[in-house]
Amino acid sequence: MDRWQAMRIFVKVAETGGFAETARILHMSAPAVTRAVAALEELIGAQLFVRTTRSVRMTEAGARYLEDCRRILADIAEAEAAAAGSYATPSGTLAVTASVMFGHMYVLPIMTEYLAQHPSAGGRTLFVDRPVNLIDEGVDVAIRIGHLADSGFTAIKVGSVRRVVCGSPDYFDRHGVPTSPADLRQHRIAASTSAWASPEWRFADDQRVTIDAALQCNTNEAVIAAARSGHALTRVLHYQIGPALRAGELRIVLTDHEEPPLPVHILYPQGRNAPAKVRAFVTLATARLRENPLFN
Repeated sequence: MDRWQAMRIFVKVAETGGFAETARILHMSAPAVTRAVAALEELIGAQLFVRTTRSVRMTEAGARYLEDCRRILADIAEAEAAAAGSYATPSGTLAVTASVMFGHMYVLPIMTEYLAQHPSAGGRTLFVDRPVNLIDEGVDVAIRIGHLADSGFTAIKVGSVRRVVCGSPDYFDRHGVPTSPADLRQHRIAASTSAWASPEWRFADDQRVTIDAALQCNTNEAVIAAARSGHALTRVLHYQIGPALRAGELRIVLTDHEEPPLPVHILYPQGRNAPAKVRAFVTLATARLRENPLFN
């Protein structure tokens, strides 16, 4: 059997966790799948799976080989796509990830504009408040807020966002305006318990305030709603309250005590070898985010 085809079969067995399931997906017989993996093991001189009557478990050598196979097969797919012209015209499904609120408010409009410009392309979004491994989860582009770890990926800075304390004009009329971070201990606070949240709020000059929140919510949308209603103060990223600020429903306080803004980056793995679908989206997203005054 062709080595590249055997590698594709091996990757699919690793992904499905079974020979029979791989055979069903690839429209092959189970013995043919077994022979392909056995031939690959003989060729490279290492056992890739430990097989029992009930399970198939990858060996340590298999796990290492899986990473190489995925990279090699991706390179082949890119070469084939380039030969077919897809590096000139966006095509295929583009997968983009961002945090939930940022994705809904700013990335989704960019995605729909991208799809309108390129009718032959498709889109998939993954808006979650957790780190996403682009390679493992099959994502082409990420928009990340915060300082980046060294990943070897291409990163384009498109702006920055502030972390701000805010409340409604009605709240400030009734309870006064805090003038220092320490004053927050005398105010009613609505705080998020999302994955990125912390009970310790940090400010400039290493000022820290441990918040005893009167209201705890698992989403930023909820704490913003509580602040807009005049119930409490809250702390969120500046972009999350853009509409409420423009409507005069919220005011930002303690601006002189804010930490340095957090950078916003567009991140993608392939660099200059990225297919047209990635390059087209990155170009559009870079322009749209940089022209948004909230990120400048």
